[in-house]
Amino acid sequence: MYPNLYYLVDDLFGVKLNGLKLINSFGFFVAIAFVASGYVLYLELKRKEALGQFSAKEEKIIIGAPASIGDLVTNFIFGYLFGYKIVGAFTIENALNNTQAFILSLDGNIGAGIAVGAFMVYLKWREKDKEKLAKPETRILTVWPHDRVGEVVLQAALWGFLGAKIFHNLENIDDLINDPIGSLISFSGLTFYGGLILATIGVIVYIRKHNIRVIHFADAMAPTMLFAYAAGRIGCHISGDGDWGIPNFAPKPFSWLPDWMWAYTYPHNVVNQGVAIPGCEGHYCNQLPVTVFPTTFYEIIIMFVLFAIMWSFRKKITQPGILTGIYLIFAGGERYFIEKIRVNNKYMSLPFQPTQAELISTFLILIGIVFLIKSKSWFPKTIHQP
Repeated sequence: MYPNLYYLVDDLFGVKLNGLKLINSFGFFVAIAFVASGYVLYLELKRKEALGQFSAKEEKIIIGAPASIGDLVTNFIFGYLFGYKIVGAFTIENALNNTQAFILSLDGNIGAGIAVGAFMVYLKWREKDKEKLAKPETRILTVWPHDRVGEVVLQAALWGFLGAKIFHNLENIDDLINDPIGSLISFSGLTFYGGLILATIGVIVYIRKHNIRVIHFADAMAPTMLFAYAAGRIGCHISGDGDWGIPNFAPKPFSWLPDWMWAYTYPHNVVNQGVAIPGCEGHYCNQLPVTVFPTTFYEIIIMFVLFAIMWSFRKKITQPGILTGIYLIFAGGERYFIEKIRVNNKYMSLPFQPTQAELISTFLILIGIVFLIKSKSWFPKTIHQP
């Protein structure tokens, strides 16, 4: 496993770059997943715009105004934080030995923070000064839904992370009670469905604000979400963030199958679970005491296959809501069955002792079936209002 990019680059290329310890592997691959998924969404929105399912919106923008106080303050804050933490990581002794603890601490380089903050203020002032006009002009800008992909991805990322954190702590309430601060600020411990639910609400509020019809947007998001989930799980698997399976002692079904694809101990996992690795020194020196199903790897493969299937037939489906229904069934079904071999907390007081994910998966499957049955009456093709 590679808790951060330092270990990945060292293993692949034999190069030790201490600065890479600041880049968490999970966060890095999730960021890539968001960017790649944004491109998939961009392609779908463009296609649906050509079909007449979306329309552009005219917005007023001001050209030639000088940098505002808000612009300069914002730039200074971001610059200060970057200099205080990132530059500080290279100037404070032993800061890179435990990057998570350092980032979450109050330690940093005040001088570097002020210097970088001031430089960012200068850059923003200079940028606006070059564009400044004697009299600022108001212009009309035509904005299509595909032009808003960056903002949509940002909304999904922010609300998704918040939802994933909230649902994880609700699912692990004992850990939250024992260590509330640590549980809330820890980089590990995220629940996908919590992120999905809150991100969905946040994105719907955003697109309705900009008069984008929700059901057409949801259909464009359907293949995007399958792709995003698969790509995001790469970060989970590479870092070993705890989303693994139950113990697996069964013999491999095929001799040619690599051991780690069937049963794995997740050595050097980012959450430091398990027992000490003999001879290993440092912060990430644990591995699981028994081999488990590498469920994150299975989910990567399954969800990419489901994405490829939906991507191949999406153009043949013209009824709004059908792709959304199929996505809900695909996503719910995949997660429901993977839960059978995945480590998770169960609700022992309920019949059959389901996990949180099993309950939500079942709900998604049922809603997906309803969408398939009711889409024709709910979403007539001739209606185009938001």
